[in-house]
Amino acid sequence: MTSWQLVRVIAGSFILVSLALGIPGSPIFVSPWWLAFTAFVGVNLLQSGFSRWCLMETILRRIGLKAGN
Repeated sequence: MTSWQLVRVIAGSFILVSLALGIPGSPIFVSPWWLAFTAFVGVNLLQSGFSRWCLMETILRRIGLKAGN
């Protein structure tokens, strides 16, 4: 798995977990403030699409994952 693929897997997982923790109808609801984390991840995905730079991908490359095409 390349770094850009793992970034998307991690981001998707973060979004799903934070939604489950932040939506009042969820059986594992904790606080609506978890929705702020969902927004944070979404904003980072949006900016990485425009700037072509992502901190998570940089970190993953430094720990040894290969870059994708």
